[in-house]
Amino acid sequence: MTPLATHRKYCTFHVAGRFLGIEIERVQEVVRAQPFTEVPLAASAVRGLINLRGQVVPALELRHCLGMEARAADVLPMNVVVRVDDRAISLLVDEVGDVLEVPETAFEHTPHTLEPGERELFSGLYKLEDRLSTPIARWPPASAARARTPQ
Repeated sequence: MTPLATHRKYCTFHVAGRFLGIEIERVQEVVRAQPFTEVPLAASAVRGLINLRGQVVPALELRHCLGMEARAADVLPMNVVVRVDDRAISLLVDEVGDVLEVPETAFEHTPHTLEPGERELFSGLYKLEDRLSTPIARWPPASAARARTPQ
């Protein structure tokens, strides 16, 4: 008898034609475009702050984090609100997909062919049968883990 493969569930989304995902356990909620309050002198990836039922949440533009061109001004992003160290962060994406369950055996470490900025954001990839050339990212990124590590 062979052991059953472990599976993980991911909330999937699209950013500039890329198909990505975050472990479903990290997702607090998905909401439509929200008004932003700009933050002077904030990092360039911070689009602003949004108000989710009284909770102030920073919104990060994933297109910027991935070094991609900006979204057209007339296209509103979706918010994938994730929990990181007991706080909420909104990831701005183009479109939200489905929840996928993938076998852990399909996991591969981040390839060296990715741009350095992308390697920082992804801890690994999954190759999916119905999307042969489109990987799904694992979260949290390696850079986030290093940022929490005391020096």
